[in-house]
Amino acid sequence: MAKIDAPNNDPQASPEPLPQPVSVPVSTLMKFRDKVYTSRQLILPETQRSLPVARGMVEVLGSDTEAVKFLKAHDEFELLKE
Repeated sequence: MAKIDAPNNDPQASPEPLPQPVSVPVSTLMKFRDKVYTSRQLILPETQRSLPVARGMVEVLGSDTEAVKFLKAHDEFELLKE
């Protein structure tokens, strides 16, 4: 026979808190124009990660400080204003 749970009438018992929605920070996508090549792979020196250049463009998240720093430090890349 199944057990039926009786409601908890204890006034001191606190209701379970509702789960809060997880807020994910939205990071801005930054677009850089490659002034030299329309297609290539960029290798970041610190972590050896690669960034693809396609159609003369490379896109990185604004929160990716390593990639943004790398692209801003080279004259071959121009940050596009959107």
